[in-house]
Formats: sequence, C-alpha cells, structure tokens
Amino acid sequence: MTSENTNTPPVCSYEGSDYQTSFWDTANRRYEDAVETVALNKLFNQGGKLLLELGAGAGRVTPRYKNWDRIVLLDYSRTQLLQARERLGESDSYIFVAADIYKLPFVSGLFDGATMIRTLHHMADAPRTLREVRRVLAEDGRFLLEFANKRNFKAILRWILRGQHWNPFAPEQVEFVKLNYNFHPKTIAKTLREVGFEKQKHLGVSFFRSDWFKNNIKHERLVSWDSRLQNFAPLNTFTPSIFTLNRALGASPLPPEGQFFACPVCALPLPESKATQICPGCAHEWQYKEGIYEFRINPES
Repeated sequence: MTSENTNTPPVCSYEGSDYQTSFWDTANRRYEDAVETVALNKLFNQGGKLLLELGAGAGRVTPRYKNWDRIVLLDYSRTQLLQARERLGESDSYIFVAADIYKLPFVSGLFDGATMIRTLHHMADAPRTLREVRRVLAEDGRFLLEFANKRNFKAILRWILRGQHWNPFAPEQVEFVKLNYNFHPKTIAKTLREVGFEKQKHLGVSFFRSDWFKNNIKHERLVSWDSRLQNFAPLNTFTPSIFTLNRALGASPLPPEGQFFACPVCALPLPESKATQICPGCAHEWQYKEGIYEFRINPES
C-alpha cells in the first residue's frame, strides 16, 4: 500500500491493515519481539521529557519506553494510530500524530529522544529521513535506530548459492519487495555521520530468525542466546536486524515558546492544541479528530 505526497518519495502506508494482528499477534514472531525488547532495554533504558516514536504503528513497542514524561506516536496510517489509542488507553502522556516522516510536523529541536524501529526499511530516501529526525532533536538528543541489514548471514548464503541476484556486500540499499529496503551497515553509519549523528553503540539482533530454530529450540533459550551474542563483534554486524544508539551532534535551535507543531506545507510554527487549526501562513487546515492530529498533506481518510 502506497501513497504519493507532493515533493516527497512514495510512502508505504498500513492504512486499513491488520498488521499488528497478522504479523505479530498470531504469527510465529514471539522470538523477534522478545529479542527486540532485550536490545531496547540495553540501549535505551533512560527516560526524558519528550520522545518521538517514528513509525509507531499500533503501539506494540510504546509501553517499553520507560520514564518518559510524554511520547509522541507518529505513523502515516490513521487506522494504526486508532489501534494504538485503543491499546494504550486515554492518557495525557501520549500524543497521536498522523504524518509523513519526510515532512515531520514539529518545530526544530523539540524532542529529547527519538526511536525508529522496523520503519527505515520502508523509506526510499534514507538520508532525507534521517536528516528530518536530526532536525527535530534537541542538542545531544538520543536516537535509537533499527534497520534491516542486507549483509546478513542468510542473504550472503543465498548470494553464494546464486539464490538471489543482489550482492549483500554492495553499499547501496536494495528494494527486495516494493517499498521494502535492506541497507548496508557501513552505508547507514556514513549517512548518520553526514546528517549530524554520532554513533555510540550498536547491537546485532535476531541471530536465529528462522522457523527451524523457533520450532525446535525452546523460546527462552533462543532469547538467552541472542542476548549474549548481541554485543559479540564482528558477528553482530551480520544479523538481519541492527539496533544503533546515536547522539545528535552540534547545536539545535530552541523551539519557539508555546510552539510545538510546524506546518508541513509552509513550516510556520503552530501550538499544541486539541482542536483543528488553520495555519496562518498558508491557510491549510490541520484537523484534530478522535484524539489524532492529522498532518498528512494528502490524507487517505
């Protein structure tokens, strides 16, 4: 499912999807969910004032972010955010925003931290994505990024056996399914540096992402093995999933007093208000409905 936004790359949308149920709740992915939680606890266990969760979906990971005063759940899909509201309940600690990551609707320097898990692999323009994340982070803000690693053991084996045409050692990203991308870890590291991040730590995750392992070895044992190997170099750069913790370098502008959002069309600052707003700069109407801020330029619903 895709949607086109003016002057931005195509967007992968989960509007109307049962992704949470079909991919996580009823599929055989308890192992992946558990080892991602292990990595998250290792890398991102400090809280703060304001966290931006990019690609939050139905809120699967949100409760695992501890000690944050407020969390902004951002996703392109409104229906996914409605599921997240149902899952998390009514709370002033959560802010739900439907928006395009390529045009984040926030003033610069607003957030103390940001996370992006299982989301970059849908972004056709990774540098533009990461540049936007850096823009909305405060000075020394923390950014936890997960990305799909093209240089993983299974991909290398398939390439050697000529079961796939693309080279897992080549630096460019590969689109293996429409709007689904794998990245080379060195390319992601280089891009992070170029847009203003300093990598602090990384972990390899999902060493045993195979139905054979999940069906034949006790779940707790697999998770324990994965936890021990996540820090083990150089093997932890050949896993299908890599988590990196990064720090925003250099100065960030201070958000204007009383301003929170920024118009995705003209970038004019806007206040946080639980009401529909009309931008005084471009006259675009940004709706607030069912507890969700609508900042998609061309909304699907």
